[in-house]
Amino acid sequence: MDLSALHSFRVAACDLNGQMRGKRVPPSYADKLTKGTVRMPFSALNVDLWGADIDGSPLVFESGDADGMLLPTDRGPVPMPWLAADTALVPMCLYDDAGTPFAGDPRHALATVLKRYAQRGWSVVAATELEFTLLDASGAQPQPPINPVTGRRLADEAVLSMAEMDAFDAFFTDLYDGCAAMGIPAQTAISESGIGQFEINLNHQDALRCADDTWLFKTLTRGLARKHGFTATFMSKPYADDAGNGMHVHFSVVDDQGQNVFDNGGPEGTDLLRWAVAGCLAAMPGCTLIFAPHGNSYTRLVPGAHAPTGASWAYENRTAALRIPGGAPAARRIEHRVAGGDINPYLMLAAVLGAALNGIEDQTDPPAPISGNAYEIDGLPQLAEDWHSAVTAFETDPMVARIFHADLIRFFAMTKRQEIHRFAERPPEEHWLSYLEAV
Repeated sequence: MDLSALHSFRVAACDLNGQMRGKRVPPSYADKLTKGTVRMPFSALNVDLWGADIDGSPLVFESGDADGMLLPTDRGPVPMPWLAADTALVPMCLYDDAGTPFAGDPRHALATVLKRYAQRGWSVVAATELEFTLLDASGAQPQPPINPVTGRRLADEAVLSMAEMDAFDAFFTDLYDGCAAMGIPAQTAISESGIGQFEINLNHQDALRCADDTWLFKTLTRGLARKHGFTATFMSKPYADDAGNGMHVHFSVVDDQGQNVFDNGGPEGTDLLRWAVAGCLAAMPGCTLIFAPHGNSYTRLVPGAHAPTGASWAYENRTAALRIPGGAPAARRIEHRVAGGDINPYLMLAAVLGAALNGIEDQTDPPAPISGNAYEIDGLPQLAEDWHSAVTAFETDPMVARIFHADLIRFFAMTKRQEIHRFAERPPEEHWLSYLEAV
């Protein structure tokens, strides 16, 4: 893509909440992007949900609110089909002037975990399943959208309904066209169990590219929904009494010979798979804040609501937090089913893959896989039960400290504590407006 031929283009990095922070720049910047010309305060990636500086953050007054360099990622520029103008977005990462990756940049956090795999001669293949809800946000409370075919508001669940998919065909056609233009490998789309809820799967690919595309897909989906006259949200629980939005991730690990290290030729998988499972289970309570980063997230994490609340694993069992899908042994993989749709994909993948590698390094055996309904099994280690306790667990859990840089842990905890305080000052019936298109 010739950036110099555009009227302008955007450069943006990912903040701790998964929002894009950056600048609109003229085409003359096209040849300057790799030279450190585009600068941004380090604090800009560690702001709260509304974009406010974190009180007491060492990135603000303590350091003089210093700038870092934005440099392009290897993802390259992508078009922005949700905008009327012909323009592009260049995904960036933040570095200091010596070229050192900024520890508070979520993409660097995932890249650091993947380097640990690379040191073993391994690479990670990952795929995400993204649930989102289409709704009408024009009133005091969210409402189901108007069916474009019937002209009536959606009123009922429509699991795997082709009629509901077809009713929103114009939107989904634009969404698939947008994915194709941006190089996002969108696969199947289905109508899910919630009112106006849908799911699209992204195909398996390199884990860092998977996180990039998941981040871009969320922005694309929200932008195109606005063009079609409704709102798309990935918030965990748009309606208190309806299904929540999850984001499952599947991953496997490939060695330098191209072989899946989880495959032993049978359904049970290798010792490496079991050790990875053990690592994921051990880190799950401490990483709750990554999988459920907002107050609204905890309305989804309730027993019996299709969102795991206990750390368990199983073969072909969708009530477990970790599922080992069946199928061909060469495709043996782990499905991590805990995260909500409101997560930061870089932090989520870093938490999952970092925990799995911890387990492999420790050669830890997991407990026996469960059978039956996980919600009816007593004694399972539990995720943090609320937002406050999740912040504390994230700060203090030794498994978390093995995955994330100490600065990122500190910045993320400070960010979440400020959000807890600010939400407490707002009427609860208005909280949804802050989350709607921000997460």
